[in-house]
Amino acid sequence: MWTTFRNRNFTLLWFAGLISYSGDWILRIALPITVYKMTGSASAISLLFIAYAIPSIVLGSVAGVFVDRWERRRLMVITNVLMGLAVLPLIAVQSSGWLWLIYLAAFIESAVGQFFGPSENAMLPLLVEEKQLGSANALNILNNNLARFVGAGIGGVIVGTLGLEGALILDALTYFAAAGLVALISVTSKPNVQEQAAHALDALKKVGQDWRIGIRFVRHEPVVRLLFLSTVLMAIGEGTIGVLFAPFVLDVLRGGEAGVGALMSAQAIGGISSGVVVAWIATRAKPSLLCGFGALTFGLIDLMIFNYSTFVEGFAIAIVLFVLVGIPAAAAMTGLQTIMQLRVPDELRGRVFGALGTTFGIFTIFGMAFAGIMSDSLGIVPVLNIQGFAYTTIGIMGLTLLHRQMAEATPVEAIGEIQTA
Repeated sequence: MWTTFRNRNFTLLWFAGLISYSGDWILRIALPITVYKMTGSASAISLLFIAYAIPSIVLGSVAGVFVDRWERRRLMVITNVLMGLAVLPLIAVQSSGWLWLIYLAAFIESAVGQFFGPSENAMLPLLVEEKQLGSANALNILNNNLARFVGAGIGGVIVGTLGLEGALILDALTYFAAAGLVALISVTSKPNVQEQAAHALDALKKVGQDWRIGIRFVRHEPVVRLLFLSTVLMAIGEGTIGVLFAPFVLDVLRGGEAGVGALMSAQAIGGISSGVVVAWIATRAKPSLLCGFGALTFGLIDLMIFNYSTFVEGFAIAIVLFVLVGIPAAAAMTGLQTIMQLRVPDELRGRVFGALGTTFGIFTIFGMAFAGIMSDSLGIVPVLNIQGFAYTTIGIMGLTLLHRQMAEATPVEAIGEIQTA
């Protein structure tokens, strides 16, 4: 597993992602605290998260088209620099009268960030050998959990001691540092695309054509189509837990506000430890089995978390289960991402990952809406069980349909096969 870090280019990308995502978490902790202190309004915080969410729906899939047309290393450098510049104007914010600037900066930062994730996922298979791809994806998941643990912790401390200005400066510096690391990568990754259009209108038509080809590929490739269905179920489940996590801890587990923080920390610790375990497993297991067993185990542990308090009491049980659930969660995501990277041709990879992000964003909001509407009538636990059943279903599909299709289906090798389909 650790031999993957001997690859200089992967190590540069890994640390760039760690630093950049840590910056994301610093800001996403600092801004809600600042907005709440200024307004005392939960609805003001809701508008902030809406500003973050809209770009993933509107731009996620379109961003993938450009990822497949531009040199990805340069694109990641540019996006990090732009995200750093986007947050600096917030230093001027002094009162609630400047909330519009906070919302605008959050929207711009999120919009620019839509180009970074697909670029990273599309470039990774060019940096490591195929046999190391599963391990590299697992290490990237470890990366994301480390960023969450470090960035969220630093963000809370910095905004409490140095104020929003200190958090903003540190956040901007993380983006600039990440841009510098990506610039040192020696592998270029511009896909083999057709000639550029001569006029702006022709270029716009070409973008639309490229986007349609990406969507057609998803419909044409049965393995990828099944992964998109899994993503829909996953997003609905994540939407429900996103809305009902705090009410569950406060009203069902009786853990108090400190309990909410304790479970968030336990989740991060589980994610960090899982990255090491799954990176080792990923070199020895087929990605379809990794996805299937991971999702099934994740779903079953989720159901235990949501329902154990009906039979026994003890907040410590929840902490242990939250740590444990990180391992199968990382396994499921590692398997899913590895399959996507193996089944999608390089020239389509950016737009397919972009479409995957858009799909996740849309159905996450659907899950949030469902949880907000139905929890009052059905109760918190029954609605939360949707997440457990969703992941259990994904696991069963992974061990049956997905595993069989991976063995039988021939992957599309080139964009021409889709254009003529």
